[in-house]
Amino acid sequence: MSAARMVRYARRRAGMTQRDLARATGMPQPAVARIERGVVSPSIATLDRLLAGTGTMLEASPALGIGVDRTLIRASLRSTPEERVSSAGAAGRNLADFLRAVGGGSDS
Repeated sequence: MSAARMVRYARRRAGMTQRDLARATGMPQPAVARIERGVVSPSIATLDRLLAGTGTMLEASPALGIGVDRTLIRASLRSTPEERVSSAGAAGRNLADFLRAVGGGSDS
């Protein structure tokens, strides 16, 4: 997510206007607007300051290179609860069969 989107999202979630955020951080409102539009890329310190002004923290997370297949999530959400339970049961049985085949499962 870009810095512009982070700031705009955090500000809106906090129910703040750009002017409110500017006041809370001691920054000029036009500077906040330029950052939210992506015209200016803020430093990490500035981004952290803006997010803190909304009550949000900047948090580092490692880039694992693992994505989420949202198509599978959407397909699951289109299923009925009964279909999801049935699918989960089948997945559990498949896992148990796999573990038995590789010698990692118990036969209890």
